[in-house]
Amino acid sequence: MTSAPLSLGEMLRSRRERLTPADVGLESFGRRRTAGLRREEVAQLAGVSVDYVMRLEQGRARTPSGQVVSSLARALQLSRTETALLYRAAGLTAPPAGHVSHHIPAGVQRMLARMSDLPLAVFAADWTQLASTPLWQALFQSPAGTVQNLLVQVFVDDDISEVATTHGGPDAFERALVSDLRRAAADYRDDPRFRAFVADLRARSPRFAALWDEARAAAHRSLVKTVHHPLVGDIVLDCDVVVVPDSDIKVVIYSTAQRGIDAERLKLLSSG
Repeated sequence: MTSAPLSLGEMLRSRRERLTPADVGLESFGRRRTAGLRREEVAQLAGVSVDYVMRLEQGRARTPSGQVVSSLARALQLSRTETALLYRAAGLTAPPAGHVSHHIPAGVQRMLARMSDLPLAVFAADWTQLASTPLWQALFQSPAGTVQNLLVQVFVDDDISEVATTHGGPDAFERALVSDLRRAAADYRDDPRFRAFVADLRARSPRFAALWDEARAAAHRSLVKTVHHPLVGDIVLDCDVVVVPDSDIKVVIYSTAQRGIDAERLKLLSSG
């Protein structure tokens, strides 16, 4: 006799109970009546309200959006298979293969938790930011849970130049981004959302359209940037991009030498 599949609330509760604050980069405080994360901690990590997490676990809310399910899966460090089951429990279809994935592998989620002393963020193939460390949020004044797309910020909002300057000029950074997106386009040519995203960028940004039409495809290379921070001043940092094997998930890491004015200013930000 086979057991019935877990409900959405049961999945959320059981996965929450198997994690500790240390697993997700949080400090533990106070006495815990049960093992695992508190609902408040899951809500913080997923960028949703505590009340909504409670209603989902209790079955009083049964139809979360795909974006909420994706955020909860990341917060709970679910595997790809577990994420698909969570979508199914929510009455949704998980994004199929060949579509841009927002799934962060468990190893990368652990990296986020254990490398909190670096400005580090995780991006999808279309450069949607999926997660970041507190130091990244402090460096770029980007609150946790904020959904941003780097290409939109660069080519539509045009606000990146106020935050950071790329050594070698903005042209190098723009070309690196578009060439990387061109490389990803071969894998996601059947993804209608990816195609619509590119078409929207072309319509909204003549600069993006011109670079896209050059049809250059290449992985994003390391760059040096000066970040302009209103509290600690300019910080010169190396920016490295690592693509996760068997995935188009990108980990962007900013770093500097252990000593010097840049390290001191970064340390000031990390100390709060």
